[in-house]
Amino acid sequence: GPSDMAGISRIQLDTVRSGFDGKTCWVQCRAGTIPAGGAGDHRLPIVVMTMQKLLLTGSDVFYELNDMRTDDLGKSWVGPVPHPETLGQRRSPDGLETVICDATPRWHAATRRLLSTGHTASYLGDRLAPDPRRRQTAYTVYDPAARSWTRWATLEMPDEESRFFSCGAGSAQRLDLENGDILLPIYFMSREEAVRKDRRYRAAVARCRFDGSRLTYVEHGTELEAPDPRGMGEPSLTRFQGTFYLTLRNDVRGYVTKGEDGLHFEPPRPWRFDDGSELGNYNTQQHWVVHSDALYLVYTRRGLNNDHVFRHRAPLLMAEVDPDRLCVIRSTERVLVPERGARLGNFAVTEVTPQETWVTVSEW
Repeated sequence: GPSDMAGISRIQLDTVRSGFDGKTCWVQCRAGTIPAGGAGDHRLPIVVMTMQKLLLTGSDVFYELNDMRTDDLGKSWVGPVPHPETLGQRRSPDGLETVICDATPRWHAATRRLLSTGHTASYLGDRLAPDPRRRQTAYTVYDPAARSWTRWATLEMPDEESRFFSCGAGSAQRLDLENGDILLPIYFMSREEAVRKDRRYRAAVARCRFDGSRLTYVEHGTELEAPDPRGMGEPSLTRFQGTFYLTLRNDVRGYVTKGEDGLHFEPPRPWRFDDGSELGNYNTQQHWVVHSDALYLVYTRRGLNNDHVFRHRAPLLMAEVDPDRLCVIRSTERVLVPERGARLGNFAVTEVTPQETWVTVSEW
């Protein structure tokens, strides 16, 4: 229906797929867009959405990434198609099973590739591996002609055995610069911190290079911290009218900051409404939607008769952001996906055309 948000003329909700087997469910539904003409002579964008099954009786036990694809702007979809050989779990020498997860595909214009970045999770049986548990940024590249993905690889970081022992780009919204450099938000902790009960992640933006097949680390910027439990996680980056904005997950409250170069940022502050009250988002991610005339945040929060929903992760909301005051304009808040009891906390944003943005999410 019509919306009062600046520049937003219509919000439309479509169901891509339904079904539930009672043992697993589809999660991490995140789409990336190959623009018209980006992979040949196709007149319309190609949208590829990856997702993976979660074992409901485990703790974040994920299986191989699948994908769904539409070549007609969502009128019809193909999939889910599994990719066990390239995007599945792998057994490591220590007996653990490791998989790429929390991955977000995004078009890399400089190399004309759909690059998906996330991180790894390791399991011992149907449980997360015991601490200290290594985490790495993982990535894979899509071939639109073959409808296949490269075997997932990991990003080499400096001092991996210590400082960046547990480091990933899970659920991150990255930003690519005009020269092809990638600004990839990450969160990390050292091996020493990984065994502490009061451990806290730090977040930063890493500048990386991508040659069409290999992703390499160059440097990272301000290390952002929070005094709250588990620190900063799942950071997402965007740029609006020349300024860079970073939103961060925390167990107690969501945080936001801004900076001028995409690497260095002001001290993070809690997300608030324009009346000064806290937004009420906590222990889950938030992501950005950008149009030429306005900046928006997509999020979940308390205070909507939703105490029965796990971590208040539904409904999924969108509102305009005041970029100067770094607050959410309460009067613009709209429901993107209604609350039906299931959580909606893991989602992604993709720009399909200059006029159309999709937010993809699964009912967990």
